Amino acid sequence: MKVVAETLGVARSNLIDRLNGRTKPRRRYHKAQDAALVPLITTLVAARPTYGYRRITAILNRKLRAEGLAPVNHKRVYRIMQAHNLLLARKYSERPEHVHDGKVIVMRSNLRWCSDGFEFTC
Repeated sequence: MKVVAETLGVARSNLIDRLNGRTKPRRRYHKAQDAALVPLITTLVAARPTYGYRRITAILNRKLRAEGLAPVNHKRVYRIMQAHNLLLARKYSERPEHVHDGKVIVMRSNLRWCSDGFEFTC
């Protein structure tokens, strides 16, 4: 058992508990109170499709406080939006490759220049 635990990088007690059935398998996130928040979040996302989960959380918390209810954590809103496929699509933009051959282009020869945009004239 020791060799298996070391190979897997886990504690022996963890393996023994799993073999004896003392540990419970992990389940998906589920809270009964989330059912009340889902319609509120979906209406906000439908009205503002470019807003992310943090902005939706801020608007939702304003609504909840106005009704005298407790605010909701942004991580909880993220989980709800993720479960109902309401999150914004991630932006994956590839940067163009800049080739630097070591030459600095200037307008004329013997011109002083600085890389931060300041200009020196004599």
